[in-house]
Amino acid sequence: MAKSTKKNSAEPAPGLAFGKESAILGGAGVVCLALGYWLLALGSITAAPILLVLAYVVLLPLAIIR
Repeated sequence: MAKSTKKNSAEPAPGLAFGKESAILGGAGVVCLALGYWLLALGSITAAPILLVLAYVVLLPLAIIR
């Protein structure tokens, strides 16, 4: 007979956990991207790159990591 093994339900599931904080950071990243590209289309050469760098380098990676 094969032994039945029980998994401990207290162990967290492997993989990335996507919680409320990650959703907020991801949403803020998407908003910054949209606003940055919109400002870029209008010709802003100061605010648009700042928003795009903020979204790509800070907000979206934080949303993935946390």
